[in-house]
Parts: sequence; structure tokens; C-alpha cells
Amino acid sequence: MTQNKKLNAWIKEMVELNAPDNVVLINGSAEQEAQLREESCKIGEIFKLNQEKLPNCYLHRTAVNDVARVEHRTFICTSKKEDAGATNNWMSPADGYDLLKPLFKNSYKGKTMYVIPFSMGVVGSEFSKIGVELTDSIYVVLNMYIMTRVGDAVLEALGPDGDFVKGLHSRANMDENNRYIVHFPEDNTIWSVNSGYGGNVLLGKKCFALRIASYLGRNEGWMAEHMLILGLENPKGEVKYIAAAFPSACGKTNLAMLIPPDLYTKKGYKVWCVGDDIAWIRKGPDGRLWAMNPENGFFGVAPGTNDKSNPNALESTKRDTIFTNVVHNTDDDTVWWEGLDKNPPKNAVDWKGNKWDSASGEKGAHPNSRFTSLAKNCPCISSEFENPQGVPLSAIVFGGRRAKTAPLVYQSFDWAHGTFVGSIMASETTAAAMSAVGVVRRDPMAMLPFCGYNMGDYLRHWLDMEKSVPNLPKIFNVNWFRLNDNGKFVWPGFGENFRVLDWIIDRCEDKVDAVETAIGYIPKIEDINISELDYEIENGHKFGIEDLKDILTVEKDYWIEDIKGIEEFYATIGDTVPAELHKQLDALKARLSK
Repeated sequence: MTQNKKLNAWIKEMVELNAPDNVVLINGSAEQEAQLREESCKIGEIFKLNQEKLPNCYLHRTAVNDVARVEHRTFICTSKKEDAGATNNWMSPADGYDLLKPLFKNSYKGKTMYVIPFSMGVVGSEFSKIGVELTDSIYVVLNMYIMTRVGDAVLEALGPDGDFVKGLHSRANMDENNRYIVHFPEDNTIWSVNSGYGGNVLLGKKCFALRIASYLGRNEGWMAEHMLILGLENPKGEVKYIAAAFPSACGKTNLAMLIPPDLYTKKGYKVWCVGDDIAWIRKGPDGRLWAMNPENGFFGVAPGTNDKSNPNALESTKRDTIFTNVVHNTDDDTVWWEGLDKNPPKNAVDWKGNKWDSASGEKGAHPNSRFTSLAKNCPCISSEFENPQGVPLSAIVFGGRRAKTAPLVYQSFDWAHGTFVGSIMASETTAAAMSAVGVVRRDPMAMLPFCGYNMGDYLRHWLDMEKSVPNLPKIFNVNWFRLNDNGKFVWPGFGENFRVLDWIIDRCEDKVDAVETAIGYIPKIEDINISELDYEIENGHKFGIEDLKDILTVEKDYWIEDIKGIEEFYATIGDTVPAELHKQLDALKARLSK
């Protein structure tokens, strides 16, 4: 089928296991994509939307029991259990294959097997890796066209004997009790069965780009991280790049596509999006860390995306987009979701396919409904998006959602301390979460669900980067979510976060001093520009200098209390937590006790 003997042999083996009626190789052409869209519409897998208002846009609905990632059924299969670590679900490779093969057996009968050669990253780049996904879903093929680079150019880059990540997906019978997403890092293999939801079946995304890639990165001396990449351009036209990691519900996509406040845009400042979710990071020839976004599109959460929260993301969805589990406005064949605007459609169908009225009190779009959009359609996409060398990083930023503990921003003392700061990343649950309000969830580098090997070894890999990279970026932590005593957000967030990023870049360029505290360096009050910041916190009280002082305060008692949580979390990882991080924790205790 191809020139690559290993690929041909694997396809043959998978055909024998799954027994498809037909096998179709995806060549990446617009003609084949259009043909597949037409076929998918005919079988009711996707629905064509208003082509004047939303050109080349389609709607898809998943099964009602298949709407999100299934972490409890996501496994890492390594020969030794300790290589997967205590924070991953583990099976031996033999047990994994024995469990899954019967679920895949003859599951393609009466169906077509689509063979998708894809590149994570610019085809041919030193950063990039090649995968091949086999699937029985045209929806998956069409999404992979958006999210990755697919087709003949990938096969050409693979060559006759190149290696690739092997991805097998089958919807099978959509049995949620036999739904599995299983990774075999030692075999460069991913198997996903009984799901049709994007996060479980677009195998180039979290499965390959984070779980398998983090394992490869550790072995090959690079990093696969759950990070956005953005560029900040100053009025002189100079662009500095930041990678940033945030747990879910902390504004990651909004930050990736941020629009600076008018005060800055009038002066000529701009923000460019290189990536909104994943960064592959390597040492460059200049001794700096360089980052590339391995994806080709955005797989974004729809609810809450609007003209205020993220106008650039919203603009990206207006063409060449697949919407999943949103409201269908049947009056004009467009889409809607909660938080888009305050005008829900009068005649509509909800994400389950039922007639829907906003007055019912039921949500029309699923809270995890999605849009899959081409990155090139984003108004602020960086000119470096297709650069095979990636972009050089000046700073790495960690963030979380803390009501009181973390200040608005602080800088780590050095790389090892910065790794410690990333390892204790945390968010507090809000009223919107199902668990109790205020529960602290630790998520090192926002990688806890996505690291393809032992989390302690992952943190060791971070520390070890200092041995081989002479010009490391500075590391910072931000918290946009400080609350006052009445539970109101003190900092306005959204585009105003640019003011903090501006200080971060100034620190990277040694343009401003800082105040040393027990947790790191915090800004001098006068170095965070709050000029023309017009934000009402509550009851006519507008943000001012005293509020800035408040959210830059290091709350010693909260930090002392937090140490217990850090110790408990390190205990869940086990004895693979590097000794250096325990020393960092002891040093923090000592500084706080002074």
C-alpha cells in the first residue's frame, strides 16, 4: 500500500484483526476531503451548516455516553509497573493486548478502514514525529485533516524504512463498559476502542503529542509539554516567546490568543499565537530552548467562548470548522452554545438531537462541547507557526486557580526552584465543579493526566535539562484568580493579563528589579502598569494600587498550610520524586519560618 515495509506489514496485521470490507489511504488532497465530507453527511455522521454564514462548517453529535476523556479507562502499558508510576493506570503490555484484541476482532466488518498518515509538526522538521492512525470513522479523518498534517507528503517524509507511531481506533459497538484508551510507549503504539469522542480518538492529540511524546522526549533529550506558546511583539517589532502551562478552567486558550489592552495596542504592542495546547521543546544550536506547536488546529471548548473572553478563537470557528455537541439553530442552520451571547435561538436542537428551548432550564450545548478549527484561520496566528525550527523561549509560565495562596505573579529563583514551582502547581475547585468548593488539586506542569511515564522520572527529566541547556528560560508562576473576602475576583483577567506578561518579559531582559520573598521574586508595585485599567471589583469599588499590593502579597499562613498538601501530593508519586525537590520544599519551609 505504501513504500514503507514496516507500515505495510502493520496495516496487513491490523486488517486481519479488524476485518474491514475496504481499506482507503488518506492522501491529504482537498478532493478526497470533500468526498469524505459528502459521504459523512449522507450517513448522518455530520450535518452541513449554513455555507454562507459558516463556510465549510459542519456539526457532529457524539453518543450521549461518550462526551469526554475517560481517565479511569486510560492506561500506560510498560514492562515494569514502576516505569508507568503511581499516578498512571497500568497494565503489562501482554495483558493490554490480551484485553483489547477481542474487542477489536472483526470490529470493522461491513466498514472501511481509513489509513491516515500524519505528521505532528511541520512535515520534515527536526522537531516533528510521524504517526499513522487506522480508524473506522470519517469524523476522525476529517478532524485529523484539521488537527494534523496528513497525506502523501507525510509518507514521502517517512520513506521506505522510517519509524512511526502506530494508532488503532475502532468505534466497535460504543460499549462504555469496554471503552479503553491504551498506550504502549515501548512499542510506539496507541489503541483506542468503543469511543467516538475527539479527545479519545484523535490519536495525534493527547495520546501521541503528550503521552507517547513525553516518553520519547525523556529518552531522546527533549520535552513534550501541555503548554501554549505565544509571542509578545513590542513597538520596535521585537518578538519574545513564552510557553505556559495551566490546568483546565484556568484560561489557557484565552491567554494563547490574548488581545492587549487599548493602552498597549495604541503603542503598537501585539500578541501572536503559536499554539494553544501543546509544545514540543528542544535545545537549539544557540543553547536556548526552542518550542514548536506539533498541532495544525485547535480543539477548543465551545461554552464560554465569546467576543469578550476570546474573540480570536471565535473568529477561528467561522469557517473550516467541525462543531461537536453544540446547539443547532434550525432557523438558519448555524450553531450556538451557552456563553456565546444572550440570544439563544428560538427554534433549536440540543446536543443530544432533541428539540430545545432555553426556557427549559436545560443546557443546550454539552459543557464539554467542542470546535475543531484550523490554526491558520486565527487572526493572531504567528508568522512563525510553520517555522520548522520553532521559536526561542524567553520564559516558561506556570499557573493555577488559588483564592488566596499564590500572588498575581512571582518568579522562581533559578531552574531547579522553577521545576519545584511547576511540580506544586494547583487549582482550587469552584462552585461549578462537582466536588467540594476549595479542594486543592495538584497537577504538576498540567501534565498529571498526560505524562506517559513515571511522574517522578518526569520531574527528574525537567531538572536534568539544566545539565545540557546553558541558556534556559526564566520560570514564573501566575494566578489570575485571587479573591477578596467577599469572594470577588480582584484582578480583571482576560486581556489585562498582558500587563503581567509585559513585566515577565522585562524581567527576562533585566529591565526591572524585583522584591525577594520566601516563595520567589515578586514585582515592585510601580513595575506593574495599571494605567487606564478600568475594572470594578464590586459595589462601585474600582481596581487601584492598594488592590495590586493586596494580590502581590505573599500570604505566609496560607503557604505554611499549603506545605502539608505538597508533602501529601509528593507521597502519592512515591520515592521517585527527586531528592532535589524535597530539598526545595525544605528550603521553602525554612524561608517561611523566618
